[in-house]
Amino acid sequence: MTSMLVLGLVAVAAALLVLTLVVLPAGPSRVPLTRLDPSVVPTTTSAFAGAGAAAGAAVEKVLAKRGQAASGAAAMERAGMSMSLPDFVLTAGLTTAVAGGVGVVLGGVLLGLVLLAVVPLGFRLFLTFRAARRQAAFADQLDDSLQLMAGSLRAGHSLLRAVDSVASEADAPTSEEFSRIVNETRVGRDLNDALDEVAERMGSDDFTWVAQAIAIHREVGGNLAEVLDAVGHTIRERNAIRRQVKALSAEGKLSAVVLMALPFGVTGFISMTNPRYLAKFTESLVGYGMLGVAGVMLLVGALWLKKTVAIRF
Repeated sequence: MTSMLVLGLVAVAAALLVLTLVVLPAGPSRVPLTRLDPSVVPTTTSAFAGAGAAAGAAVEKVLAKRGQAASGAAAMERAGMSMSLPDFVLTAGLTTAVAGGVGVVLGGVLLGLVLLAVVPLGFRLFLTFRAARRQAAFADQLDDSLQLMAGSLRAGHSLLRAVDSVASEADAPTSEEFSRIVNETRVGRDLNDALDEVAERMGSDDFTWVAQAIAIHREVGGNLAEVLDAVGHTIRERNAIRRQVKALSAEGKLSAVVLMALPFGVTGFISMTNPRYLAKFTESLVGYGMLGVAGVMLLVGALWLKKTVAIRF
């Protein structure tokens, strides 16, 4: 127990040292140019806020150097996160460091290493889950959004006014994406490019059709309201089929979750009731080999079940 405590203290001290080297700005401080403007009221910032800003700038510099700033920002946008990418990465890093230190103190070096690997993966899965849920909500709201656009066009409004009506009256995330389209067109961006970017960001083939229909209408003209009605009807039929497939595959997905969680649940129960039974696996080469084979089989089964219940149409 003493050795574990010493290792935990060493880990915490190392984390504090790294944070100090990263957070504290180097070099003499400079007077900001806003101090020359008498109309600007100076605001007092705490040392903690300044340290956080410096740490965020350092993280942003590292991401830019590694070429991960653009992809990370795109992932944050797909997930609809209001937090900036450097702040998210800094939060994930601090959480990982704290979790690793706590794991070393409570369960030893092995638990600390496991937490150091699991916590960043959890943050990545969190972004993936939020992005998937946001894209699914956008797909479910698309047919109503097209009906609203078609109604605005029939009322005599322009295309941009119809898009603005969806941005103001639809639910999130559709309202957020259409508001972004409106704002980008107001600063001079082409409407077709803005629509294509939304379709790519939301991963929606249906909205790609909508963007193509609007682009064709802007070139050759025609009754866009009728085109949107036809596209909306097709999208509603696809959504009905999608919901039916989702309902039919729900049992298979639940079975997959139960089968994947069963080995971990049984292992946790046995570790609490009879720890010596599981200790046999870590006392010989044969035991490690059995654990490795079990892990490979579990991974193959997980991929197989995922492909079975993931139906694309």
